[in-house]
Amino acid sequence: MADQFDLTIIGSGPGGYVAAIRAAQLGMKVAVVEKWATLGGTCLNIGCIPSKALLHASELFEEASHGFKNLGIDIPTPQLNLRQMMVHKADTVASNVGGVDYLFKKNKITVFRGIGSIPAPGKVLVTPQSGGQTEIVTKNIVIATGSVSASLPGIEIDEKKVVTSTGALNLESVPRRLVVIGAGVIGLELGSVWMRLGAQVTVVEFLDRILPGMDSEVARQFQRMLQKQGMEFKLSSKVAGIDRAEDGSLKLRVEPAKGGEAEVLEAEVALVAIGRKPFTEGLGLELAGVALDERGRVRVDAHYKSSVDGIYAIGDVIVGPMLAHKAEDEGIAVAEILAGQAGHVNYKAIPGVVYTNPEVASVGKTEDELKAEGINYKIGKFPFTANGRAKAMVATQGFVKILADVETDRVLGAHIVGKNAGEMIHELVTLMEFSGAAEDLARTTHAHPTLSEAIREAALSLGDGAIHI
Repeated sequence: MADQFDLTIIGSGPGGYVAAIRAAQLGMKVAVVEKWATLGGTCLNIGCIPSKALLHASELFEEASHGFKNLGIDIPTPQLNLRQMMVHKADTVASNVGGVDYLFKKNKITVFRGIGSIPAPGKVLVTPQSGGQTEIVTKNIVIATGSVSASLPGIEIDEKKVVTSTGALNLESVPRRLVVIGAGVIGLELGSVWMRLGAQVTVVEFLDRILPGMDSEVARQFQRMLQKQGMEFKLSSKVAGIDRAEDGSLKLRVEPAKGGEAEVLEAEVALVAIGRKPFTEGLGLELAGVALDERGRVRVDAHYKSSVDGIYAIGDVIVGPMLAHKAEDEGIAVAEILAGQAGHVNYKAIPGVVYTNPEVASVGKTEDELKAEGINYKIGKFPFTANGRAKAMVATQGFVKILADVETDRVLGAHIVGKNAGEMIHELVTLMEFSGAAEDLARTTHAHPTLSEAIREAALSLGDGAIHI
């Protein structure tokens, strides 16, 4: 007799494992199908978590190398132990994936190892690397298979010299020259890791700006900060091909985006970071009758249901930002919907963070979007140069920018460039979740001295004016 479950989830990344836990909390018998040896998906194994381990370690290395002396801390010149840094990364990953394993056992979630496919509604076929197939009978199926790195035509990825984010997290030595193809979040984060550890980094971007989709003023200011740190940019440019020299070095042919004479960039490593694409390979969606959109994403309704009853999808395989926390919220929502509750995600209040130094964090509308939509808005800004705690921390780069409706004072968007921006954005997320006004924030007491005072000051500047500028 085949195993029978209330819910079977294909994929154990942030969307899948959170959906599984929430469904189990709501009384469902849950199965999860995972093809990897460890749980947690791309994010925990080869994405968000290991990259943050290297970002943190490289920031401390740079600070010890260049920032301690002015603070009265005299130490010998730090020496990079890349092997130990990678051990720290591996330990961080192991701790996180082990935590998911514990939570699955605690919530009595059954894990099937192998590739999951959907031969028909109500059935999931699990094909392990060795041994026979297992068929799961299930009332509902959630597709949570995530995404994979997008590739460039004609460029071969070997994860040694020409790498995606996966290879960039596992380099055995610091490259003398690193070329990053793509000025999005992943490219800038990983480029900054290796730049801090000693690489000369050049970023090639097809568009005329970095961080597409983020507020353009924020992107311009942030680019200047990265350039001061030593990162070079070639915007409105494309990589036409990569040639490999006999000594193992790379020669990248870079052309203007609109066409023209090419130049050659030499590098030891090239990182292809042009975005990600939904991963639905091997699921058998066509045979099951599940409709996809023009970009290969599963078409779903407001309740995450696909074109086939009993089959749902969340996370990177559906429309929306490819963010782990967006997938987690969708996982909770779909579990609650299947339990007869009112699961919901407020897509207007999902933060995004670039974990560089300084960090960039945003939520809601950009100024560009408000202009395009013809919304009458006002801007409140406050620089960290006028913040006492930032001065004490030698972290005065950046600013807070809040966008509010002129008539209602309701906050429509917020953007922070600065130290710990990713931690500070959440009071603005909460404010927007409750449709709060800038005045609500301006009248909320903030502890002194803190970096977060800059947020209150930006809100005050939307009224009678900030106090400290």
